[in-house]
Amino acid sequence: MGNKIVIQSSHKIEKATPPPGNQALNYSVETLGLTKIQRHVFICADQTLPKCCSKQASLEAWEYLKKRLKELRLDVPQQERPSCIFRTKANCLRVCCSGPIMVVYPDGVWYRQATPEVIERIIQEHLIENKIVEEYAFLVHPLSKTSVVTEDQHNRSLTSKGYGEAVSHTSAG
Repeated sequence: MGNKIVIQSSHKIEKATPPPGNQALNYSVETLGLTKIQRHVFICADQTLPKCCSKQASLEAWEYLKKRLKELRLDVPQQERPSCIFRTKANCLRVCCSGPIMVVYPDGVWYRQATPEVIERIIQEHLIENKIVEEYAFLVHPLSKTSVVTEDQHNRSLTSKGYGEAVSHTSAG
C-alpha cells in the first residue's frame, strides 16, 4: 500500500510509586516491568460466545502473539531497550466481526483479522517500526493525555462556578 502512517512517540511513564507494604504487588511491578510498558496490546481471544471468529482461531492468534513477543524479547525490558510491550487476552472487545480483533494502546490502533500472519506484520511494522499496518487497521483513536483530579480540586471548581459544595462519596464511620 502507499505511504505508511508514522505513529507519534508513545506516552512515557517517568516514575510510578508501588503501593507501600505489599511485597507481592511490588514484586509483580518489578518482575513484569509494569513501569516500563510502552504499549499494551489487547486481543479478542477465548470468547465465551465466539462471534467475530472461531474460538480456535482466536486462541491460535493469542498463542502466536505471546510466543513472538517473547521470542523477540519485547515482553520484558532489556538493557538495550528499557521499555516493553504488555499483552492481554480479552474475552471480547465487542467488535463482533472480522476477528480476531486486536488493539494497540496508547496508540489506539484497532486491527481486524489478526491471524498469526497479520500479527507478525503488526509486530514488525507497528510495534517495532512505529508504522500502522493500514491494510488491517480499521480505526485509529489514540488515548489522550488526561490528568487526575482530586475530590478537593473538583469541589473547588464547582464552588468557583457557583454550583455550591459537592457531596462527598465517602462516609464517616
